[in-house]
Amino acid sequence: MDASRVLLLALMIVAGLTFVAPILGILFTSMRTEASIANDGLWTWSAQLTADNYVRLWAETGMWRYIVNSFLITVPATLISVALGVLSGYSLAKFKPRGEKFITLFLVSGLFIPPQILLLPLFRSFTALNLYDTLWPMIIVHAGYGVALCTLMMKNFFESIPDELREAGIIDGAGELRVLVSLVLPVARPALAALATLQFTFIWNDFLYPLVFTRSDEMKSAMVGLLALQGPYTTAYGIQAAVAVCASLPTIIIFIFFQKQFTAGLTAGAVKG
Repeated sequence: MDASRVLLLALMIVAGLTFVAPILGILFTSMRTEASIANDGLWTWSAQLTADNYVRLWAETGMWRYIVNSFLITVPATLISVALGVLSGYSLAKFKPRGEKFITLFLVSGLFIPPQILLLPLFRSFTALNLYDTLWPMIIVHAGYGVALCTLMMKNFFESIPDELREAGIIDGAGELRVLVSLVLPVARPALAALATLQFTFIWNDFLYPLVFTRSDEMKSAMVGLLALQGPYTTAYGIQAAVAVCASLPTIIIFIFFQKQFTAGLTAGAVKG
């Protein structure tokens, strides 16, 4: 093995440890008692690991409700944004409507709008519609905000699919919807998995909109719940670590489950032809 490969391998190991070390530290801290943390410190190894922090977390706090709220926000918003992105991306890629470049430019420009600019008008609109302090504002905002990214990604992927596939389906008597569902979407599984994983992660980790559009404890998301639990458990580092693990676990599971499709989807459509 030459020197360049050894250097590259060493850099990859260092980078991997840099990312993994904090995760392992939080995981082990979540399974240590408060007495062990106080006596030995946060980053000291302890052979006495326990699940008491997780038991206390679910028994004494409302973390389960925060996680359920996050699922109620993330799943519908992800499905809506991906579905609309598939339909609009397929239309732009295959139908080539008049003003296609302008529409694409319009979608791209929407990605550069800072979310903070939209807070005041959205807050007033949702308050006027009696949607404030419900889960609907987050679902509506994330579903609408994610359409632009989903459309652009799916448009790029659909353009890499040969038009002959669509034409063959039409010749056999299938309509456009049947062609999309039966012929195109099975080919687009990697792109859909990558897009759904990205959208799920973005929406689940959002902190700004749930903080602004909710007030009651019953409507908080998991990310806002992390902030809410810091007050009663300021020095309870074990429970705080357990909260962080529970809040991060769904996105980790989603990524592990769709890992192969996610990797394939990121590169799908990068090369056309």
